[in-house]
Amino acid sequence: QVQLVESGGGLVQAGGSLRLSCTASGISIMINNMGWYRQTPGKERELVAFLTRVGTLNYADSVKGRFTISGEVAKNTVYLQMNSLKPENTAVYYCKAWGTRNYWGQGTQVTVSS
Repeated sequence: QVQLVESGGGLVQAGGSLRLSCTASGISIMINNMGWYRQTPGKERELVAFLTRVGTLNYADSVKGRFTISGEVAKNTVYLQMNSLKPENTAVYYCKAWGTRNYWGQGTQVTVSS
């Protein structure tokens, strides 16, 4: 059974920090990338950042300089350090692992108060 278990969401004031964690298990195919997406009500899920198996980091322009992705795809773990959080960063954050198939976590709520 495939599981992506996320943790680290919560409520924080603007300017604060949170660190999200994701560990995947039960995946039988090779995973090439792991990353984070987010979604707010009425909007499409959008990419925040992802990490490739060879260590390449990719970020959405809106989070560059404030968010840092880390982890090791070969070990099915990925983290997202979020600094200088803004109210507009409020969303459900989803972990994703993908290769020839996509796998999603259940999501973790991040709420940034002004």
